[in-house]
Amino acid sequence: MNAALTRYRVMAYVTGVSLIILVFVMIPLHYVGNQPRPSEIFSPFHGLMFMLYVVTVFDLFIRAKWNLGRMVWVMIAGCIPFVSFVVERGITKQARDQLGASA
Repeated sequence: MNAALTRYRVMAYVTGVSLIILVFVMIPLHYVGNQPRPSEIFSPFHGLMFMLYVVTVFDLFIRAKWNLGRMVWVMIAGCIPFVSFVVERGITKQARDQLGASA
């Protein structure tokens, strides 16, 4: 489960940063700055990163044997700017506590 936790943590940060860039840089450039090209290039990258994030969340939750409802909320956290960072801290603590208890 340790490797799954590391993959999840990396993807939580990558997804969080790419979402912040998309929402606060690319979308304003597209709609306010009338420059759609940067958004057209960056949006598919963010979409791919989010899909990888969802896969890593699923992998971690299956290995940790956590419930489906919690897994869905963690996946949704990747859709809200800054929330993936907060949720990542809580999930990491819970996973480490579980790893410590099973050791």
